[in-house]
Amino acid sequence: MSLEAQIEAKVKKAGTSFYWGMRMLEPKRRAAMYAVYAFCRDVDDIADEETLPITERQRQLQEWRDDLVRLYAGLEPTLMVAKALVGPIRDYQLQQQDFDAVIDGVAMDMYGPIIRPDFATLDLYCDRVACAVGRLSVRVFGPWQPRSDDVAASLGRALQLTNILRDVGEDSGLGRLYLPDELLTAYGIPEGSPKAVIAHPLLPLVLRDLAALARRHYAMAAAAMSDLPTSSTRPSALMGATYKAILDKLESGQWQRLDTRVSLSRPLKLWYAIYYGFLRR
Repeated sequence: MSLEAQIEAKVKKAGTSFYWGMRMLEPKRRAAMYAVYAFCRDVDDIADEETLPITERQRQLQEWRDDLVRLYAGLEPTLMVAKALVGPIRDYQLQQQDFDAVIDGVAMDMYGPIIRPDFATLDLYCDRVACAVGRLSVRVFGPWQPRSDDVAASLGRALQLTNILRDVGEDSGLGRLYLPDELLTAYGIPEGSPKAVIAHPLLPLVLRDLAALARRHYAMAAAAMSDLPTSSTRPSALMGATYKAILDKLESGQWQRLDTRVSLSRPLKLWYAIYYGFLRR
């Protein structure tokens, strides 16, 4: 099996909700996005593999950091996915600092669960695990313009905040709580275990305010996309519409079933793929 086929198989196996956004790209850009996604999946899986001692996970992440140094020095990398990044880095001027940021982001989870971060820490986390991926992606979607990074900044935050809102119940079971301390404190929710915090009767007010912040980022992303060619924003627009629809469902449920993961129906996903892939002008 060719390297390209191995990377595509890795992406398909992951079952990512971003798959259709990548599928609408022309073959060369699609292969590049598969490689970027495979990198993200690789480092995230390393950080999350709690059956391994943290020293081993540190070693594997360092192996990725070392391969990135090799890639940008024009040397042959050792990891399979790193080899698939040679062409995309060259063809789309992907920046090493963005790959490094993604590793830094997953490491934030690896060194202990994030619990009740302040807004500054939450924003840094969003920038590393979502916006940095966006900055890599918009260069592949191309042609890159400075406004493209504005799309990455706003849409990355919007998507990550939506993920946090959708997964708040599941995360609490893992001992994680990404909700910002400032909002929890403002509504008088005391410190405690993540499960205790999400059981507080005023939690829906915190989730409402965080959802409003996510919506502001969706609006800023849409404004940035309007300044760019439609051809380069189709995947971003599809991802934004899909996740905004998830946020709509979360809000319509008034945060009553935090133990149930919200998802979209297959027909709705297909409609979004058709509209943003072919009909949107």
